[in-house]
Amino acid sequence: QVQLVESGGGLVLAGGSLRLSCAASGRAFGNYAMGWFRQAPGKEREFVAAISTSGGSTRYAESVKGRFTISRDNAKNTVYLRMDSLNPEETAIYYCAAGYGLYSRGSEYLYWGQGTQVTVSS
Repeated sequence: QVQLVESGGGLVLAGGSLRLSCAASGRAFGNYAMGWFRQAPGKEREFVAAISTSGGSTRYAESVKGRFTISRDNAKNTVYLRMDSLNPEETAIYYCAAGYGLYSRGSEYLYWGQGTQVTVSS
Protein backbone atom coordinates (compact mmCIF):
# COMPACT_ATOMS: atom_id res chain seq x y z
CA GLN A 1 0.00 0.00 0.00
CA VAL A 2 1.01 3.56 -0.70
CA GLN A 3 -0.68 6.50 0.95
CA LEU A 4 -0.64 9.77 -0.93
CA VAL A 5 -1.43 13.20 0.47
CA GLU A 6 -1.62 16.27 -1.74
CA SER A 7 -1.10 19.82 -0.56
CA GLY A 8 -0.42 23.26 -1.95
CA GLY A 9 -3.74 24.00 -3.55
CA GLY A 10 -5.53 27.27 -3.05
CA LEU A 11 -6.86 30.38 -4.72
CA VAL A 12 -4.72 32.13 -7.31
CA LEU A 13 -5.33 34.87 -9.83
CA ALA A 14 -5.29 34.11 -13.52
CA GLY A 15 -1.72 34.17 -14.77
CA GLY A 16 -0.43 33.18 -11.38
CA SER A 17 1.47 30.14 -10.16
CA LEU A 18 1.15 27.36 -7.63
CA ARG A 19 3.25 24.43 -6.62
CA LEU A 20 1.47 21.29 -5.55
CA SER A 21 3.10 18.60 -3.46
CA CYS A 22 2.21 14.97 -3.00
CA ALA A 23 3.79 13.18 -0.05
CA ALA A 24 3.91 9.40 -0.09
CA SER A 25 4.18 6.91 2.71
CA GLY A 26 4.11 3.16 2.80
CA ARG A 27 5.85 1.01 0.23
CA ALA A 28 8.98 2.27 -1.53
CA PHE A 29 8.08 5.50 -3.26
CA GLY A 30 10.95 5.15 -5.69
CA ASN A 31 9.40 2.02 -7.18
CA TYR A 32 6.47 3.95 -8.62
CA ALA A 33 5.96 6.29 -11.49
CA MET A 34 3.81 9.19 -10.41
CA GLY A 35 1.07 11.08 -12.15
CA TRP A 36 -1.02 14.19 -11.66
CA PHE A 37 -4.64 14.37 -12.77
CA ARG A 38 -7.36 16.94 -12.34
CA GLN A 39 -11.12 16.98 -12.34
CA ALA A 40 -13.17 20.11 -12.84
CA PRO A 41 -16.80 20.34 -11.73
CA GLY A 42 -19.05 18.45 -14.13
CA LYS A 43 -16.12 17.16 -16.16
CA GLU A 44 -14.24 13.92 -16.40
CA ARG A 45 -10.90 13.44 -14.75
CA GLU A 46 -8.05 14.31 -17.07
CA PHE A 47 -4.37 13.56 -17.21
CA VAL A 48 -1.97 16.40 -16.46
CA ALA A 49 1.56 15.01 -16.12
CA ALA A 50 3.58 11.95 -15.17
CA ILE A 51 7.14 11.23 -14.13
CA SER A 52 9.21 8.08 -14.12
CA THR A 53 10.64 6.42 -11.03
CA SER A 54 14.00 8.16 -11.37
CA GLY A 55 12.57 11.43 -12.61
CA GLY A 56 14.46 11.09 -15.86
CA SER A 57 11.36 10.86 -18.03
CA THR A 58 8.26 13.01 -17.98
CA ARG A 59 5.04 13.26 -19.92
CA TYR A 60 2.57 16.13 -20.16
CA ALA A 61 -0.87 16.79 -21.47
CA GLU A 62 -0.69 19.08 -24.51
CA SER A 63 -2.70 21.73 -22.71
CA VAL A 64 -0.09 22.21 -19.99
CA LYS A 65 3.18 21.73 -21.89
CA GLY A 66 5.54 24.62 -21.31
CA ARG A 67 3.58 25.87 -18.30
CA PHE A 68 3.57 22.96 -15.84
CA THR A 69 6.58 21.07 -14.52
CA ILE A 70 6.47 17.75 -12.73
CA SER A 71 9.38 16.73 -10.53
CA ARG A 72 10.12 14.38 -7.69
CA ASP A 73 12.43 14.01 -4.74
CA ASN A 74 12.76 10.35 -3.86
CA ALA A 75 14.69 11.16 -0.69
CA LYS A 76 11.65 13.07 0.53
CA ASN A 77 9.07 10.69 -0.93
CA THR A 78 7.44 13.63 -2.65
CA VAL A 79 6.32 14.55 -6.14
CA TYR A 80 5.66 18.13 -7.17
CA LEU A 81 3.68 19.93 -9.81
CA ARG A 82 4.72 23.47 -10.56
CA MET A 83 1.95 25.30 -12.41
CA ASP A 84 2.57 28.63 -14.12
CA SER A 85 0.33 30.91 -16.17
CA LEU A 86 -2.80 29.37 -14.73
CA ASN A 87 -6.14 30.19 -16.27
CA PRO A 88 -9.65 29.95 -14.78
CA GLU A 89 -10.48 26.88 -16.88
CA GLU A 90 -7.89 25.01 -14.83
CA THR A 91 -9.91 25.30 -11.67
CA ALA A 92 -10.22 21.72 -10.47
CA ILE A 93 -9.35 19.22 -7.83
CA TYR A 94 -5.84 17.99 -8.51
CA TYR A 95 -4.93 14.41 -7.64
CA CYS A 96 -1.66 12.56 -7.53
CA ALA A 97 -1.44 8.88 -8.29
CA ALA A 98 1.16 6.10 -8.19
CA GLY A 99 1.61 3.40 -10.79
CA TYR A 100 4.08 1.53 -12.95
CA GLY A 101 4.34 3.68 -16.03
CA LEU A 102 3.87 7.12 -17.52
CA TYR A 103 0.26 6.46 -18.35
CA SER A 104 -2.32 9.04 -19.23
CA ARG A 105 -5.22 6.80 -18.28
CA GLY A 106 -6.20 6.97 -14.66
CA SER A 107 -7.18 3.31 -14.64
CA GLU A 108 -3.50 2.40 -14.98
CA TYR A 109 -2.66 3.87 -11.59
CA LEU A 110 -2.85 1.86 -8.40
CA TYR A 111 -2.99 4.43 -5.64
CA TRP A 112 -4.59 7.85 -5.38
CA GLY A 113 -4.53 10.77 -3.02
CA GLN A 114 -7.60 12.61 -1.81
CA GLY A 115 -6.94 15.65 -3.95
CA THR A 116 -6.29 19.33 -3.41
CA GLN A 117 -8.48 22.14 -4.69
CA VAL A 118 -7.03 24.68 -7.08
CA THR A 119 -9.16 27.71 -7.88
CA VAL A 120 -8.06 30.20 -10.49
CA SER A 121 -9.97 33.46 -10.46
CA SER A 122 -10.22 35.85 -13.38
